[in-house]
Amino acid sequence: MHAVRLHAFGPAENLAYEEVPDPVPGPGQVRIAVAAAGVHLLDTALRQGRTGPFPAPTTLPTVPGREVAGTVDAVGDGTDPGWLGKRVVAHLGMNPGGYAELAVTDATRLHELPDHLGDAEAVAMIGTGRTTFGILQFTDLGPESVAIVPAAAGGIGTLLVQYAKNAGATVIGLAGGPAKVARVRDNGADLAVDYTRPDWPDQVRAFLGDRTATVVFDSVGGTTGRTAVDFLGKGGQHLVFGWSSTGLHDGEALTFTEEELTARGITSGSVLGPVMIQKAGGDVRKLELAALAAASTGTLRPAIHPFPLAEAAEAHRALETRGTMGKVVLVP
Repeated sequence: MHAVRLHAFGPAENLAYEEVPDPVPGPGQVRIAVAAAGVHLLDTALRQGRTGPFPAPTTLPTVPGREVAGTVDAVGDGTDPGWLGKRVVAHLGMNPGGYAELAVTDATRLHELPDHLGDAEAVAMIGTGRTTFGILQFTDLGPESVAIVPAAAGGIGTLLVQYAKNAGATVIGLAGGPAKVARVRDNGADLAVDYTRPDWPDQVRAFLGDRTATVVFDSVGGTTGRTAVDFLGKGGQHLVFGWSSTGLHDGEALTFTEEELTARGITSGSVLGPVMIQKAGGDVRKLELAALAAASTGTLRPAIHPFPLAEAAEAHRALETRGTMGKVVLVP
């Protein structure tokens, strides 16, 4: 089979598309003929040898990627043969291997897909969708809510805008550049603004009038994130799940002292990692089920930015330079 392997930590050019032996499923496992594989911003950090929610690889070469969808073409000993031929999606967890034509995982990680849900959309929801529903555990959105979504043209941002609008909230989406702003507007945001323009805070201020924001979904941090937080009123929430304005692990996420929070009357905190899992009762699979159900019914529609599998390096470069809109997916 063909796969993308990382032989040495470093730039995107270190990702090599090459022929490797087919993986063989072990006991309790299945092999998936991959039709779509997800790419996450975290992958770009792990490629450089950095740690995060998942540890950097300890052995090279490695095949990156933890989100795949496709058809089960082989099963290991003790695995239900009924999985053969079924379309599935899976998050591979701690064991990567998604950037490939074939991937192996435990059968317990599988979700069978309905015919009407595409492979790329399923991949978006098993990872990005799962995280989105994990974030949403920390707030209650309704008609009285005013949500600000920085990076609103991204994979998570797209879903947050849709979910908030479905809940009746007023949504302000921030994005970089006219094309992304147009995408955010088409996605249903009540106001879409270009945060690369110096007057974007004035646009938000004019739109809000005497209202204030109730929640900021912050994956950007930096000056943009701090300015967005300035629109929060008393009782507002600042939910942090990234800080792309300074690079995934360069610098620090936007934080506030207890004195600042008390003076503003707001809360601020990270909603990633253990706190998200704990909030879900230790069961991330229920978040996966909720995300897949939302896509299956059409309640949420993930945005997809596809690349051929052989162009994984280009996909990484595009992610790192904010040249993507929606969930980045590799297609073998």
